[in-house]
Amino acid sequence: MTPSPLRRAALVLALAAASGPALAQSNAAPLPQATPGWPSKPVKLVVGFPGGSSPDLVARTLAEPLAKALGQPVIVENKVGAGGNIAADAVANATDDHTLGIMINGNLTIAKLINPKINYDPLKDLSPISLIATAPLALAAPANAPGATANEFLAAARASGDRWSYGTPGVGTVAHIGMELLKAKAGIHPVHVPYPGNPQVINAIIGGQIQLALLPPAMAAAQARAGKLRVLGVTSSGRSTLVPEVPSLAEAGVKDFNLEIWNAVAAPRSLPKPVVARLSALFSEIARNPEVRDKLFQQGWQVTGTTAEGLAKRIQTDTRVLGAVINSQKIKAE
Repeated sequence: MTPSPLRRAALVLALAAASGPALAQSNAAPLPQATPGWPSKPVKLVVGFPGGSSPDLVARTLAEPLAKALGQPVIVENKVGAGGNIAADAVANATDDHTLGIMINGNLTIAKLINPKINYDPLKDLSPISLIATAPLALAAPANAPGATANEFLAAARASGDRWSYGTPGVGTVAHIGMELLKAKAGIHPVHVPYPGNPQVINAIIGGQIQLALLPPAMAAAQARAGKLRVLGVTSSGRSTLVPEVPSLAEAGVKDFNLEIWNAVAAPRSLPKPVVARLSALFSEIARNPEVRDKLFQQGWQVTGTTAEGLAKRIQTDTRVLGAVINSQKIKAE
């Protein structure tokens, strides 16, 4: 017999409590509370990227189980542009109490630091719901890159000074800020070359126009298996289950370097707190469902499924770490 959603949520709480108070506070979702009269109509999941993009796939993976749990249709709406900030602004200003957003970390952390002209403030105008899934970035290089290991490759990069260049999918992206952080920690000095997206970055690596980049691990690993480029390390503190054969950059001597990309759910700050609490519990439970977890893993994500409080803490941490790089390097949207 399949346990009910309430029973499964109770089991999650029990397991978290057994694992210790800190884990229970940071990751375990409370029981979904009753919210009489809500939802009273279809719920929208707004995504700032086109159909088939990673955030879009995450949204569509979550939509069906969310609709079943709420008893209302869940509609995925794509509002493309400005690195997801157009969609984030639409969510922040929604007043119908039925609009949510699937967002990348930049939309919830550094958006205002990168571009003071955007209309919303992620820390003031959005309510965290749940951190759904994370992934490290992978340090990629041409197939004929020097050095047998990441350590040897970084030594070659140091010797090359500013004669090397690195690619990103745009100014102010996590890949851009992450590479600037890597430059500081590893003592390398490649020049930034922005591209429209990661496919163009990969083509530039394969063609030898750039010497390194930070890429989503699943995307980089697929090209590495085809022999088109090399994956030298991942930016997580330890090895990632997504590419367990790839060492972390910490193993190459890059200390205190832990950087991830992520997808999360947020709502307008005006959404009633009981609804926020219920959605936080539901999204956490849905993300941890084995079938959903497997789908997200196949898309290149490690499921987290935190509470609203867990996402809020992650937003604070990433804003502090990435914000320091933005301020020190004076990175601004072009």
